[in-house]
Amino acid sequence: MLKLAAKMLRHRKGSAVATLLALTAGVVLLMSMGLLVESGLRFEAASKRYAATDVVVADRDITFTTNGQNVTVPLPEGGTLPASMVERLRQVPGVATVVADTSVTAILENGGATGHGWSSTVLTPYQLTKGVQPKNDTEVALDERLAGSVVPGDEVPILMEGTARVYRVSGLVRDAGPRPGPDASPAVFFTDEHAAAVHPRQGRVDAVGVIAEPGADRAALVADVRELATEAGFKAYAGAERGQLEQSAELAASDMLIQLGTVFGGFVALLVMFVVAGTIGLSVRHRRRDLALLRAVAATPGQIARLILTEVGLLGLVSVVIGVPSGWFATRWVRGELVDRGFIPDTFPFSSGALTAAAVVGATVAVAVGAALIAARRTVLIRPTEALGEIAVEPARNSKIRLFAGFATLAGAIYLTTLGTTQKGNAALGTALGMLSALILAVALLAPWINRVAARLLGPVLRAVWGDSGYLAAANLRATAQSMVTVLTALVLTVGLGGSIWFLQDNLLRQTVTQTRAGMLAQHSVESAAGLPESALAEMREIPGVVAATGVRNTSIILGGSGESGGVQAIDPDGVEHTMDLEVRSGSLADLRGSAMAVSALQADSNGWQVGDQAEVWLGDGTPAALRIVAIYGRGIGFGDFTVTKDVIAGHTASTGYERILVRAEPGTDITTALAGVTGRYPGSTVTNTAGHVGRLAGDLALSAWMNKLLMGIMIGYAAMAAASTMVMAALTRGRELASLRMVGVTRKQVKRMVHAEQSGLLGVSLLIGGTIAAITLVSVVRTLTGQSVPYVPPLGWVSIIGGTALLALLTTILPIARLLRVPPIAAIGVKE
Repeated sequence: MLKLAAKMLRHRKGSAVATLLALTAGVVLLMSMGLLVESGLRFEAASKRYAATDVVVADRDITFTTNGQNVTVPLPEGGTLPASMVERLRQVPGVATVVADTSVTAILENGGATGHGWSSTVLTPYQLTKGVQPKNDTEVALDERLAGSVVPGDEVPILMEGTARVYRVSGLVRDAGPRPGPDASPAVFFTDEHAAAVHPRQGRVDAVGVIAEPGADRAALVADVRELATEAGFKAYAGAERGQLEQSAELAASDMLIQLGTVFGGFVALLVMFVVAGTIGLSVRHRRRDLALLRAVAATPGQIARLILTEVGLLGLVSVVIGVPSGWFATRWVRGELVDRGFIPDTFPFSSGALTAAAVVGATVAVAVGAALIAARRTVLIRPTEALGEIAVEPARNSKIRLFAGFATLAGAIYLTTLGTTQKGNAALGTALGMLSALILAVALLAPWINRVAARLLGPVLRAVWGDSGYLAAANLRATAQSMVTVLTALVLTVGLGGSIWFLQDNLLRQTVTQTRAGMLAQHSVESAAGLPESALAEMREIPGVVAATGVRNTSIILGGSGESGGVQAIDPDGVEHTMDLEVRSGSLADLRGSAMAVSALQADSNGWQVGDQAEVWLGDGTPAALRIVAIYGRGIGFGDFTVTKDVIAGHTASTGYERILVRAEPGTDITTALAGVTGRYPGSTVTNTAGHVGRLAGDLALSAWMNKLLMGIMIGYAAMAAASTMVMAALTRGRELASLRMVGVTRKQVKRMVHAEQSGLLGVSLLIGGTIAAITLVSVVRTLTGQSVPYVPPLGWVSIIGGTALLALLTTILPIARLLRVPPIAAIGVKE
């Protein structure tokens, strides 16, 4: 059987190559995507900050019930614990040391750092290399990575919470644990009392580290600490879990890769399986004559099935041998690109891919075998004499089950279209991709009927344009409606993908920049990583010529109903109407006082909110809050979905200062020098014009969109490759048909015109259906995410999609047909189909 299968493949080079190409490219794509996801899932962040602890108690996520399901989401600002937890944990048997850890962002001349209390040095641990520990509020111990030429006794300015203070360096410390990574923040240590005083959340601590007594039962200790933490509403982290508490670049990369797989992984897998199944099915259908002849010479159904399985197995084996290592190397290239663009650190470990390879091989073989057996099922099961009769003409009828499944899928796609208008964020994007998949699947299931109806409708048009050749083309389209199913589906897939998801990022980028530019009334932006205090805002408002200054701090909240996170800008509302125009549609920002909130129109529509309603939310640290909606505005993409006063988030964020202050001056007044004088007193702060701020925003968004476009480009390219291979395969199987036409007097020119007419008709139907699917998908997502009813498409966007698809269709058909026409008809009439 193996020898026969190899001979069959050797004599069917066109279909074998097309099938091998689809399988190999699919394995490469699945292997690459799977490696990214597996690497994210298998990554375990090593604890550095809490390396010397046995267990750490912290509050980093929140669990709630929505739609009958328990959902756990991370807290955007990280939760805190009451300082009383320290004493409670000291009572646990076997505990030697309990240390409260607080963190605050600090800016020094040599760079940024994180400030802690001296007692927390044992958590890592840190050791003194020079000098002594700080003894009072004016002393600090510096990490050696920050010291430079500074020695104990020197004075250094440090900016914390928007306030610059001068400290005397009491000593230098070094991390005695594992070597810190390049992204690890250096530390500075104050007295415990001073660290608690400058901590933005008074009376609270960020985490509590527990160290066991020598010889204590650590398992029992961890169990007791977990029980106590659970009773208090917090969580205990031990072993590898401690790494989850540290905001490292590797942990962020892991989360990004997992989210990447959640959003795109399933869709990529469905695309690959869809293409592989279609290509193999078309290849087997084109071999009905071979299978029927084998049945006629007494081959049993089981033998035919084994032959098909052996052929597919051989192609699958070759595709795996080529595709798995190619996918591994392709992932390494993608990793390099992600590192170069700052998405992941160079130290992030990638998995070897053994599990991914096994899963990809199993899935690919299962799809290939299933598609082959389904395509050949009728020829295998019916009597030999019937098999010979069936291959003479294409079956005129299709399964009623297929028709029912097609309309059911279409109904599901329509439902998803409606559902997509009520969702936001990743949920809306996921629904749109599901809708796109459902629409294309519906086209694939209904393709035989679509082809027949289209052939009848196009008949008069084709005859009018191409004359007799058009008549032959229309007749041929009707007669080959079944065999052209895969070609139609591949073209629709290419247009649908290329015309929809590729342009989503363009719309989001354009809308964000447009809204920010239109709503930014201030001319200057003063920014600081450590935060600017109220005193800086007051100083800027006193500068002659300043109309208004607005302090802004960005954070996030969690919506009580859906559990989704939303971006928040917390502002000082005095004079905000002079610095930013949020395009208020109802209510007024003048009422933004106390526990009030303004929301974007998109969020208001999604949640059914109106001015005067109460919104139940969790603040960034998990504190529940009821905020009264006082205004609804239109520029949510540019300025955030939620706007609150600084008082709402006070004490609930990791910093109390403003990230930036927007300043508007009177026309013709130059306040740059005055602003520079103010920022000079706050190390690490910069002054820029708001036009530059918008430009940087556009650059950051374009960088973020690069990864999404890379994945989309791969999917579109794979769909185009599938379309090309199926059309070449379909064209090369027409040798007998074209020879028959030429034997009865049809000239080569007429044959070419007939093929051109067929391709034009098929291409027109594909562009119409694919373009409609793309438009529905794009409009649905853009309207949901941006509120715009008409999506933005770059000037050359549709030209590229339509022109590229047309060129692809014509080249992959005209060139193979031209090759067939070079063979004399008397010779071609006897060759294999």
